[in-house]
Amino acid sequence: MTTRIARVALDVPLCKEFDYLAVDVDVCDIGRRVTIEFGNKSVIGILLELVNHSEISKDKLKPLLYIHRETPALPPECLQFLQFCARYYHYPQGQVLLQALPPGLRKPQPWKPRKLSSKKHAAAAPPSQPHSLNQAQAQAAQRVIEAVHAQRFETFLLLGVTGSGKTEVYLNIAEEAVKLGRKTLLLVPEINLTPQLEARVQSYFKDIPVISLHSNLAGIARVKNWLRLFESGPLVIIGTRLAVLAPLPDLGLIVVDEEHDASYKQQEGLRYSARDMAVIRARNASCPVILGSATPCLESLHLALRQRYQLLSLTQRADKRAKLPSIGLVDLRHFPAQEGLSDPAFKALEETLQRGEQSLVFINRRGYSPALWCTQCGWTAGCPRCSTRLVLHLRSKRIRCHLCGWMQAIPRNCPDCRNPELRPAGEGTERLEQTLRERFPSARLARVDSDTMGHKEGFANLRSALINEELDILVGTQMLTKGHDFPDLTCVIVVNSDSALFSSDFRAEERLFAQLLQVAGRAGRANKIGQVLIQTSQPEHPLFQAVLKQDFLPYAQNLLQQRELLVFPPFIHQAVLHASGSDAARVESFLHRAKGLAGTPDEVTVFDPVPALIPKVAHKYRFQILTQAKERPALHRFLSAWVETLREKPQGKTQWVLEVDPLDI
Repeated sequence: MTTRIARVALDVPLCKEFDYLAVDVDVCDIGRRVTIEFGNKSVIGILLELVNHSEISKDKLKPLLYIHRETPALPPECLQFLQFCARYYHYPQGQVLLQALPPGLRKPQPWKPRKLSSKKHAAAAPPSQPHSLNQAQAQAAQRVIEAVHAQRFETFLLLGVTGSGKTEVYLNIAEEAVKLGRKTLLLVPEINLTPQLEARVQSYFKDIPVISLHSNLAGIARVKNWLRLFESGPLVIIGTRLAVLAPLPDLGLIVVDEEHDASYKQQEGLRYSARDMAVIRARNASCPVILGSATPCLESLHLALRQRYQLLSLTQRADKRAKLPSIGLVDLRHFPAQEGLSDPAFKALEETLQRGEQSLVFINRRGYSPALWCTQCGWTAGCPRCSTRLVLHLRSKRIRCHLCGWMQAIPRNCPDCRNPELRPAGEGTERLEQTLRERFPSARLARVDSDTMGHKEGFANLRSALINEELDILVGTQMLTKGHDFPDLTCVIVVNSDSALFSSDFRAEERLFAQLLQVAGRAGRANKIGQVLIQTSQPEHPLFQAVLKQDFLPYAQNLLQQRELLVFPPFIHQAVLHASGSDAARVESFLHRAKGLAGTPDEVTVFDPVPALIPKVAHKYRFQILTQAKERPALHRFLSAWVETLREKPQGKTQWVLEVDPLDI
């Protein structure tokens, strides 16, 4: 028996591998899961390499307990990609590698093989029916198809107005990857979009397997789908951001739909951007990647304007009968809102009902109202665990924190002055729902937010009701703005659109502009004319004037010019060191010490510690340090040395994490 040293990555917050004795292990086992003893328990690790020598003497090394040959090894390309991901985000390699496994394979017990489909799929199997594209779609598709056939890495930014048929372009290109026997990864921002898209893709590729990868899959189903990635032959994978970390041998195409969506950025643990990592993944696999959106993020647009990405445009809706909706502004200074809605909004809803068509009232705020306040002393209900207000949920008779989940019964009196007259301030989806039910008692109405769509079949049932014309009015949040096509929905009312204009976030205006164009795109998708009314107290603001023109590119270019003058991303590269703990002074002190350890680098600016945008969440006080540099390599050289120094220092009870390319500062 040959004994070698197995170097293993573990799911621990340490930037190192661990050595174990390996008997009868060869290079074919690299990338496999192994069970080892770590401390006093058995855990799963990933075998990274076999070496002949260790810094620890062999008599002190523990043996590998089990090599999981019942499941495939992570391919070399996948290992290299995940290791790059760990380096780029300065995150422990073992934690990145183990995150790429479905939860069911992170346990030390052997996976009991389930009977998987052994059906072979012909590499050249075409879809059952021809799918025609219009001229603009065909031209865009052809550019990418050339890269698919050449197995050449290129990044394409597909800028297409809502309803322009971007999905048909994706499928047409994926068809070519299928003919070559290769796999296609189609990323979507929300789990709710997956069943709808999966059905559409499966109807297109009738004889080709289509699988999904997202966190809502049951444990066994998720493992089975993950294992199917290793099967030879063509395959279409539809997934949320976690799918970009999965093993993807024989990859022929990556599509990132709605690439601007913030859901592609993980906000805890490994804070990676699935959109950015999709580009790296495509480069490693020598295949094209498409970033598609009606409102791409400014970072992607900037790279396209610099010709780092190839810009493809679809300026008309795919259905010749469908026109872009007419957009109007309701000046709330002249038409004051009553319970959130103005007279022009009520009139538009009534006319839509009379025509037998559907309406959407959009407000990006759930609950009854965002605050409960005392009419006598001005007290507002605040969360005892967070530095935020409690949201009134009238139906459940609770006030809730949307950050930490704290809830309590609605108080009968003001706790400060004992005044019994407490009133809601502002509107949420629940309050608008009540207003509309009172105004239109015969209308069939549904509220669409995370409170009502929590169960697994919630969105599927809603979509079925809309398609079957069983609903008249929807009241919903941003989950309704992402890629949905409701042919009978012709009227959209936007409530509380001004709030983002007062944000301290420099990206707020970009996000509001994208959100308004996206929600406006839900109206009039078939042969019916769409109408959009945006309620605002600032109709003269350049943002609203640009939305009226429904022309993304000129306004986005103007925003880029502003960013360049102010030296904001994408004209500078940033990272944020976040720290939190139960003692505010201790957390702030830790960050002051961290800044001292950073020194005075020439090419990198290190700012002073400041409280986070929300300074306290779930009894944890939060502070942060912003670092930035004009050149990305300079920033990463600094971060590598800084993070290594920080890990060597004791932090006590303070927790910290580095976020590269932050979205919220």
